[in-house]
Amino acid sequence: MIPVSRPFLPPLEDYNNLINKLWDSKWLTNNGHYAQDLERKLKDYLTVPSLHFVSSGTLALQLSLRTLNISNEVITTPFSFVATTTSILWENCTPIFVDINPQTLCIDANKIEEAISDKTEAILATHVYGIPCDVEKIEQIAKKYDLRVIYDAAHAFGVRYKGKSLLNYGDISTLSFHATKLYHTVEGGGIVNNLGEEVNRDIQMLRNFGFENGILQQLGINAKNSEFHAAMGLCNLKYIDYIIEERKNITKIYDSYLGELIQKPVIPNDVEYNYSYYPIIFESEEILLEIQKCLEQISIESRRYFNPSLNTLPYLNEKIQCQYSEDISKRILCLPLYNGLDSDVVEKIAHTILERIK
Repeated sequence: MIPVSRPFLPPLEDYNNLINKLWDSKWLTNNGHYAQDLERKLKDYLTVPSLHFVSSGTLALQLSLRTLNISNEVITTPFSFVATTTSILWENCTPIFVDINPQTLCIDANKIEEAISDKTEAILATHVYGIPCDVEKIEQIAKKYDLRVIYDAAHAFGVRYKGKSLLNYGDISTLSFHATKLYHTVEGGGIVNNLGEEVNRDIQMLRNFGFENGILQQLGINAKNSEFHAAMGLCNLKYIDYIIEERKNITKIYDSYLGELIQKPVIPNDVEYNYSYYPIIFESEEILLEIQKCLEQISIESRRYFNPSLNTLPYLNEKIQCQYSEDISKRILCLPLYNGLDSDVVEKIAHTILERIK
């Protein structure tokens, strides 16, 4: 079976060289040398003011909400991975869903203002598939209503917008370093804080049970990550430009076959993209299911990412209709995209799709 995603792994020798040193140091977790080194190197590579290495992208979202003292309504997108919504719920906040822009699939910034109430405290938006939200419009709204802005940037590693890192927008951006992402530490995540040292201090305490210099200062949780995960991150970071370039080349092959025949999300101008996913949108859910079945018959996996629309989750107390998200979530499919995917396989996938839609 050809998977929809496959993690990049560095040369085993590179990883073993780092792991062997852990047998000598015995420092396996609790902000070890590798974790500290990874934070510094990611900060430099991403050109961001800070980078806090944590154990998952989900905890990165929860810690961000907790750090900013968000406790009431959070305007968010219905088109994202479920963790975007569940992080809000875990922090005992209320998600208020705003429909998406059908072109970029990110939250429709022009609809945010009408969803704001006297209980609104933050906007949590996702850069879907690494495509930037309308960050200027969102910043304008946030300043007008004194709201915090958190971006779920799980898909946006390395993306640049108007010449600077997309992670520099908003108060906080969160990253996922899960093995399915183009850059990974097996499991892990990151928090980029744009609010200065006081917030950095709070994040560091929150991820370590609330300790600072051995003294409990506040309520915290264990969101630290291990030296083994940091070692994988250090190894993979050496290859990140190669990883993105190869994914770009695979994307070009898909585009050469599917071209204008398939609807895709629109990447705005002034974006240096990372080629994190290859999503396509079909005319109907019936066609999607038929093509997905055809791909399965030739041992090719695809993924309905994202489905369902999060505003329809069964455990929500209140349902808010989001027309575009509910519609597109039924018609969108992500095709295999990863380093090492053979061009012949890409051609086979494309021809299988074209035979049905032409």
